[in-house]
Amino acid sequence: MSRRSAPSSSHGSDLSREVIAETARIICEEDVLDYRSAKLKALQRLGLSSRGALPDNASIQAAVIEYQRIFGGSDYAGHLIAMRRAAVQAMKLLQSGFSPRLVGAVVSGAITAAHRVQIHGFADRPETLDFFLQDRGIPFEQDERDYRYPDGTEVPVPLARFEAGEIGIDIAMFGLDDLRRTPLSPSDGLPMKRLNLADAEALAAVGIDAILGSQTPS
Repeated sequence: MSRRSAPSSSHGSDLSREVIAETARIICEEDVLDYRSAKLKALQRLGLSSRGALPDNASIQAAVIEYQRIFGGSDYAGHLIAMRRAAVQAMKLLQSGFSPRLVGAVVSGAITAAHRVQIHGFADRPETLDFFLQDRGIPFEQDERDYRYPDGTEVPVPLARFEAGEIGIDIAMFGLDDLRRTPLSPSDGLPMKRLNLADAEALAAVGIDAILGSQTPS
């Protein structure tokens, strides 16, 4: 297919929708987690120039949810419910000392088989979580993830990764003051939506029919 650049007419809007749809398909079928990489791959496959503006991540997230509802069906919804329930169990484990908050794709519903549960924990010292998991005999791996804030700063945050059966769980350990300082979501550039335990339990109670019948909250 010959390379083309998207015009600024109504045909350009059609191309933008085509890019969004192809990006969502790549994310869901090829388990690509990085939205920008998926968008660039979509442009390449459609024979479009990468010089123009890319679709925003919020549009991609909505398209991923819609794609999974249509093509993933009950398998997608069942996996989402299992991830949300695993998140609740992990949050209950952490509730007494780490004020856990659920974030990310499990909240929005924009998950694929490659996604893991994302939880933010808070303590005066991040290594407190390491000792906590070790004391309970929970095998985990240490990692790090960068979080961006509204003031433009990007901060590396320690991460503990472990498996709950077939579901992966990542716990990012923030300082206590960061309960009131929310990083930006990579999906829409807005402050991350952080759910407390009660909100996560309510989300985990949403059934398959409701997930497939209407879009989950972003």
